[in-house]
Amino acid sequence: MIDITFIQPDGSQKTVAAKAGHTIMETAQAHGIDGVIAECGGSMACATCHVFLDDIALTAAGPASDSEDDMLEFAATPRADNSRLSCQVTVTDALNGAQITIPETQF
Repeated sequence: MIDITFIQPDGSQKTVAAKAGHTIMETAQAHGIDGVIAECGGSMACATCHVFLDDIALTAAGPASDSEDDMLEFAATPRADNSRLSCQVTVTDALNGAQITIPETQF
């Protein structure tokens, strides 16, 4: 089991069991995590699945592609060094214990 904790802007947390091979976006949606909108369904055509990764997740995910980096410029909440599109981060065993913070807004 790969445990990932989602942290809401108000500080509330929910730890869920993620499946390897799914994306963080798919995991959030499967577990009813508010704030991961994903209007484009994971096709990297919007930035409404923007999240902030902790150090565990950043290391496991590796760098963003140039296309993802460009799309993050359209995120409603200003991006940070640890910003990623959750549709572009695949769950692996290395994400066990990771904390994913949801931004204040996606619009």
